[in-house]
Amino acid sequence: MASVQCFPLDGVLFVSALTPAVSSPSASSPRQQPPLLRRWAGAFVDPAVFDYWAGHLNRLWTWERPLARVVERREAALGAVTLVLQPNRHWHGFIPGQHLNLGVEIEGRRVTRSYSLCDVPRADGRFAVTVQQVDGGLMSTHLCTRTRVGDVLDVGPAFGDLVLPSALQGRYLLLAAGSGITPLMSLVRELAARQMPVPVTLMYWVKTSAHACFVPELQALTQRFPNFQFQLIATQQGGRRIDAELLAPRLADVGAETHALACGPGGFAAQARELLAGQAASFKAEAFTPAVPLNTDSKHQVQVELRRSGRTLEVASGMSLLAALEAQGVRPASGCRMGICHSCVCTKHEGLAEDMNTGERCSEPNSAIRICVSRACTDLSLDL
Repeated sequence: MASVQCFPLDGVLFVSALTPAVSSPSASSPRQQPPLLRRWAGAFVDPAVFDYWAGHLNRLWTWERPLARVVERREAALGAVTLVLQPNRHWHGFIPGQHLNLGVEIEGRRVTRSYSLCDVPRADGRFAVTVQQVDGGLMSTHLCTRTRVGDVLDVGPAFGDLVLPSALQGRYLLLAAGSGITPLMSLVRELAARQMPVPVTLMYWVKTSAHACFVPELQALTQRFPNFQFQLIATQQGGRRIDAELLAPRLADVGAETHALACGPGGFAAQARELLAGQAASFKAEAFTPAVPLNTDSKHQVQVELRRSGRTLEVASGMSLLAALEAQGVRPASGCRMGICHSCVCTKHEGLAEDMNTGERCSEPNSAIRICVSRACTDLSLDL
């Protein structure tokens, strides 16, 4: 999935380096320091050299680099697949609702994208992601059409704040659009594991019913738990897009006790936030595409100076800086492409930039911006 902006309301068992991968502890487990012997040996070991030779025996054997092998691949819906991965011991687990960065080499270059974990932590350490193929999406196309059981992917640490509190109260309204279902499915599975301790409603928007993931499981949960409700809305088959009238029955009489969580495209998350403002007790949202900036002429050109590389480029003001730079062959570091992993943060030395999700503008010199969700309002100078 979901590829995100968080709106405000987001001891490891040591095993010998040449030992097969072991299960990762849950994300809540404290991370322990490696044993003294390994820390001492680290001063004499080049991790890249170690990984090269150890990888001849088992591709998951690394000195410190987290990797995961695809152990299961299954169709999830039209144009979507679920991949189950077995990580090595260097990956340290997750909390339901979080994301991680997956990396793979495609056409000779390393590509990294963020995907939501759709499962709950398992005893065997495996985890699952469900990926929806995006038109023109390099990574999603690779994962959906070319990735097979046995392939090994780079994995980053889990991140994100779209998680449940340890103490639940009131009732929960979950709003998902498209691949935004994946982190919310993780939360639903966590709630089911906790025997659905509070009333929960999941509303899930898709283009057509064929694009919907997890439907049999969600329908089964409605039979198992009387306080769990599920509504599938197919917008190209007569279903209504999110609006106040559609949400009203879910908030009647109990709005002040409702905790809302939403995930989907930027426009969907922004609209959910606006509709629920002042009605829900709390609201969290993640967007896997930036919201479209208002009153922006995408044809307006600005100059972006890249100080470290000594280049000056002309880019469209209406595009995110990351997309605009990539369109001209520049490949800045990036990860989630939605504003939460901070892989793309860089220093803006001069100029005015705008956060495409919140509309907040930054003119302060030498300030950090996330180029995946920021656009240039004026000429800029970046530390790239």
